[in-house]
Amino acid sequence: MKILLLGASGQVGWELQRALAPLGALVALDRQPRDGLVGDLTDEDGLRATVARVAPDVIVNAAAHTAVDRAESEPGLARQINATALELLGAEARTRGAWLVHYSTDYVFDGSGDHARREDAPTGPLSVYGRTKLEGEDAIRASACRHLILRTSWVYAARGGNFARTMLKLAAERERLSVIFDQIGAPTGAELIADVTAQLVAQVTRTRDDSLSGVYHLVARGETSWHGYARFVIDEARKRGATLKVDEIAPIPSSAYPTPAARPANSRLDTTRLRTTFGLNLPDWRLGVGRMLDEILT
Repeated sequence: MKILLLGASGQVGWELQRALAPLGALVALDRQPRDGLVGDLTDEDGLRATVARVAPDVIVNAAAHTAVDRAESEPGLARQINATALELLGAEARTRGAWLVHYSTDYVFDGSGDHARREDAPTGPLSVYGRTKLEGEDAIRASACRHLILRTSWVYAARGGNFARTMLKLAAERERLSVIFDQIGAPTGAELIADVTAQLVAQVTRTRDDSLSGVYHLVARGETSWHGYARFVIDEARKRGATLKVDEIAPIPSSAYPTPAARPANSRLDTTRLRTTFGLNLPDWRLGVGRMLDEILT
């Protein structure tokens, strides 16, 4: 099996390089050309030529415009990367009979209510980022290619910057932190996303079951607020011997921390379809965050 991975240098892409490698011949690309191959989603001609040359059985797209606030001021670039490029990749996958794996987001929903949304729930993005990610989903579906669209949320990894690292840095410098309490979701590790992706790719290519094509929600089990997430990180870091200055973590509403792009208050995603279809167990979010802390604090 030949696998083409795009976005290989990102948090999820980095873990995918590890998880996908045992499944077949893996070509992993980021935005920089390599050996005449192009992974830049803004280079449409280069992408077409790359897909033709690699002739993949599976295309895994982990590239995206993920700067949520910046997308508000550069909607054209966000749309090119998050939507237009997916129209191209969907068409290429359809022509070649390949599977297309793509990552989407809870931002395609409006964040209302307090229940976990299923895959068929009405969408209603609040931001340019959310709208362009939904347009990317629509482009894939319209292409009629075999696909797995995996919606996730609150993604983190030990590699690179993340919320936990930011909280630990601030906690070492300040006695008081203020963290949003009215946005709810499930911190989901890039490692978990990559491992589940590998399981799904192995199953769909082995069974050749086109009925598995569709949208699935992929997040860790459980839920918390950003405030609860921060408290957990700081408490666990102290258990691991970290010396931190902070003695108060104050909960604040989203309205006290305005941003250019609106965030959904409710990022809960129902993972029943993924778990039952593929026979998977998704671990509690605390397990993944704890493992990340073991890595970054040693």
